[in-house]
Order: sequence, then C-alpha cells, then structure tokens
Amino acid sequence: MAKSKHAEIEKLIEKYHQQLKSFIRKRVSDEDDAEDILQDVFYRLVKTVNTAIDPIEHVDAWLYRVTRNTIINHGKKKHEESMPVKQYDDSDDKALQDISEIMFNSELSSSPEIEYLRSLFWDELENALSELPPQQREIFELTELEGIPMKEISKVTGISVNTLLSRKHYAVLHLRNRMRELYEDIICSP
Repeated sequence: MAKSKHAEIEKLIEKYHQQLKSFIRKRVSDEDDAEDILQDVFYRLVKTVNTAIDPIEHVDAWLYRVTRNTIINHGKKKHEESMPVKQYDDSDDKALQDISEIMFNSELSSSPEIEYLRSLFWDELENALSELPPQQREIFELTELEGIPMKEISKVTGISVNTLLSRKHYAVLHLRNRMRELYEDIICSP
C-alpha cells in the first residue's frame, strides 16, 4: 500500500513539476523563492496524500490552488506589507498590524480562538471587498491577493498606472475602515 502511494506521488510530481514551476516563475522573480515555493507545494501534496482519508479528487486544481496560496503567503511573509498604513493615528496602526498578524502569520500559535478570529477577519474582508465598485475590488485583488505588479496590470488593461493607483487607494481606505471597525468591536466590546 505504501509503495503504491509513493509511486503515485512520484508520478504526480513528475507530471506537474514543469507546469507548476512555470506558473510560479511568472509570478515570482527570484529563482530561489520560486524553488522554495515549489518544494512547499510538493511537500503539502505528500503530506496530504499520506494523511488524508479521502483522496484528492481534482489533483490539478488542488495543486494550482495550493501553489497560488503558497505564492501569496510567501509574498506576505517576505514583504510584510499586507495593507499600507497611512493617514491614521497610532491606535489605527496597531489595529491593522494586529489584524495582519492574525490573518497572515502562519507561525502564530494556532488555537481555536486564533482560528475563529482569522475566520472572522477573512469573512469581513470578503464582505468589505464585495461592497467596493468592481474596478476598485479588481485592482485590490490583483495586486494584493494575486501579487500581480501594477505595471503589468496597466500594460494588459491599457489603464494608466495612476488611475489604477487611485482605484486601489480608495479600496484600501474602505477596507481599512471596515477591518478597523470589526477590530474595535472585538477588542472594545464589554
């Protein structure tokens, strides 16, 4: 049984290695970072295949989703710039840092409370994103969640970088307010 799983994993790695490497290299400029991400994805594949009760139904979709999420997490860890903080006082800055820490720091000890807060913050972010005009939501998601550079988006869409920056600025202001409100409700509630 173990040998068949091992052979299955080797076939999957061989089959998807080049495709995933190309996918990652289009999104990550540093070769070492790209290699680390690819290794992380395959590590998760091995771990999942060896420990999951149910087999992965759509391996290719699963691999690309895990790869995309790993790229996002890697970028967040590397840059620590999930949400730029400007125009707010120190308490707002602290609130956004706390939210960012809970949402993006995978090394934070995982407890039921932290997982619950993480879930609340992600739900609130999704709700706040849904309130944005489509153009603002799209530019925020492309740059912050998918890690696509502003210049690349401008080149593909034909929209000037300044216009894209303006849209993103308004999106960030809205999202900051919504996330700060939730944070205050949680921290300041009796």
